[in-house]
Amino acid sequence: MSIHTDYELSEALKIKYPKRYKVFILNDDYTSMDFVIDVLMTFFHKSYEEAENIMLEVHKKDKGLCGIYTKEIAETKVMQVRKKAQDNGFPLKASMEEE
Repeated sequence: MSIHTDYELSEALKIKYPKRYKVFILNDDYTSMDFVIDVLMTFFHKSYEEAENIMLEVHKKDKGLCGIYTKEIAETKVMQVRKKAQDNGFPLKASMEEE
């Protein structure tokens, strides 16, 4: 291959970034606010203040944004929330939506 051809091939390559997904915690009438804060701090690495603000958003708007991730990480976060909630007897749910 000539240098010119190599250059043309490298120009044709485009980097395609993976789709990103928003992860939300959904409101329910049974899960304690303290448990929601704990979940946000544990799985989403939020400070207490950030977790409290998201928890209040969940309470007022029926869902709160926890973070934006690649598909696999978002799916894992949703499963972690559901498992911890189930293990603790709460109906708390998380969902993901494409950004």
